[in-house]
Amino acid sequence: MKSLQELAAIRDKMRQTVSTREAAHDAVRVVVGMATCGIAAGARPVLNAFTEEVAAAGLDVLVTQTGCIGICQYEPVVEVYMPGQAKTTYVKMTPDKVKRVVQQHLKGGNPVAEYTIGAAR
Repeated sequence: MKSLQELAAIRDKMRQTVSTREAAHDAVRVVVGMATCGIAAGARPVLNAFTEEVAAAGLDVLVTQTGCIGICQYEPVVEVYMPGQAKTTYVKMTPDKVKRVVQQHLKGGNPVAEYTIGAAR
């Protein structure tokens, strides 16, 4: 059985996670395709990794999910929207790739070209 302090810590961590995923603003957005094909290809761990990395980095980034993006052969698919820039579509994402995308793209503003749809074709 967990103590009240442990339960409070879990609650606080989950509040931060939920607020990261549901924040309403028009800044930087990370959208993970979570249709059946995406989930089957491993999109849920990718979504969780983005949520955790963004929160750990203290970034003001909306991490959310969507249905089918329409390129099932490239799942898991992640789209990054940054104000004033074209959308970047990352394909065949894994939780291991997320940290580099957060550091290089979300923090540094430079997309990770080898993870994009252009590199996959």
